[in-house]
Amino acid sequence: MKAFIIDRYSKKVPMRLVEVQEPELQNDDVLIEVHAASVNLLDSKIKSGEFKLILPYKLPLVLGHDVAGVVIRVGSRVRQFKVGDEVYARPPDHRIGTFAQLIAVNENDVAPKPTNITMAEAAAIPLVGLTAWQALVERAHLKKTQKVFIQAGSGGVGSFAIQLAKHIGATVATTTSTANIDWVKRLGADIVVDYKKDDFEKVLKDFDVVLHSQDAVALEKSLRVLKPGGTLISISGPPDPEFAKGIGAPWFVGLIFRLLSSKVRKEAIRQNLNYSFLFMQSHGQQLREITRLIEAGAVRPVVDRAFPFVSANEALAYVEAGRSKGKVVLNLR
Repeated sequence: MKAFIIDRYSKKVPMRLVEVQEPELQNDDVLIEVHAASVNLLDSKIKSGEFKLILPYKLPLVLGHDVAGVVIRVGSRVRQFKVGDEVYARPPDHRIGTFAQLIAVNENDVAPKPTNITMAEAAAIPLVGLTAWQALVERAHLKKTQKVFIQAGSGGVGSFAIQLAKHIGATVATTTSTANIDWVKRLGADIVVDYKKDDFEKVLKDFDVVLHSQDAVALEKSLRVLKPGGTLISISGPPDPEFAKGIGAPWFVGLIFRLLSSKVRKEAIRQNLNYSFLFMQSHGQQLREITRLIEAGAVRPVVDRAFPFVSANEALAYVEAGRSKGKVVLNLR
């Protein structure tokens, strides 16, 4: 089969399109014929070597964290799916590789594709949908009438998280550029801060939850817009000791994370706030919940642009430029 691989970590060296062996199908796996895959900033960060401490991959490596396609083979213990099923998934970190014609995924990480969207739209959902779900529902326990600040509302995670938070019934604030203000309002944002004109710290106050995805400066400011007892969940770091423990990291990695997060954790304690770092996990059952929301019309995928499979490097460069509204997709069919 054809797949895009990296032979070494590098920001500048492009992925190579090569012939590789088909993935090995384990007893609990489904083999998915990839119809569409989405491109995430996470792919770029792994490619450049930023996650070597967290995710020690064996090279050469096929990137890609989202897939939508059709089941063409099932393992002997698979009970949830059959050949011909349309599915989508976010494979677990140690089994990524959706920039390929085929991928094997454990059935517990897979969900039926929503019936009311295309394969390309379905491929845009898993990573950002699960990130938003695990941040707002699982960790923050966001409730109706609460106030949540979701940074970068026009991005992949932000555009989905706004819709999810609005469905829950929360008041939603976000940041975006001047050109995207009306667009994020249509997604459900109640309060929009134009980051080119205003400082969100001076506009927002007494929030229950912040979903942080920006830099260290925004992180410090975000603590100050929360009310006492509020929760800040970061998907851009710094990683904390609990995260190191959760992934079974070596002691020295745990020590590094403890040092990196020391300042924000101390400041959170001083202000009676809760801080945690989230690195989303694959989860088929949560993806089924998201499927139900999509089929009910409560949330919708947001696709900025679709590229043909052979243009995967161009798609990754487009994502790295940071100007996409929603997700960027590769079409294999």
